[in-house]
Amino acid sequence: MDPQAQDEWAMRLALDQALNAQLVGEVPVGAVIVRDGAEGPQLLATGYNRPITTHDPTAHAEIVVLRHAATLLGNYRLPGCTLYVTLEPCAMCAMALMHARLARVVWGAPDPKTGAAGSVVDLFADARLNHHTAVQGGVLADACGALLREFFAGRRAAQRAAREPMIPAGEAREIDPPASI
Repeated sequence: MDPQAQDEWAMRLALDQALNAQLVGEVPVGAVIVRDGAEGPQLLATGYNRPITTHDPTAHAEIVVLRHAATLLGNYRLPGCTLYVTLEPCAMCAMALMHARLARVVWGAPDPKTGAAGSVVDLFADARLNHHTAVQGGVLADACGALLREFFAGRRAAQRAAREPMIPAGEAREIDPPASI
């Protein structure tokens, strides 16, 4: 499989994980770890955002999938592996990914508020750090970004609806003017 096709295949798997997050009410971010093998890429672990359902602020998709892969391999270091995530990693996740010694990190949509792989800061590019992970952004960015935009648009609409008074359909109400008019 050529590298671009592999990146798109794996990002589609990460998008499936993001949909799992959305189904349980989490921000739809998904991640997978793929290991290079003699017979081609091997899906090693999957994960999705779980901070709300687990009451754990560290349960971002990247951390969840790192924990699964490290447990499967019996080692926190994951050389020869690539992590695919639908949203650019934050600073917490970026540092965890570097500590895991991943060969590559590939992300989909940029995060202009907390992105730590180039959007706000680029921790992966800091030469002072002891491990250097190759990073590629923008793989299936449109699909990854659309999923997040739709999720947050739906959440905002639900919040607006909760603030508005409920008037049954087909029932218009006139409000009487104050008696002083």
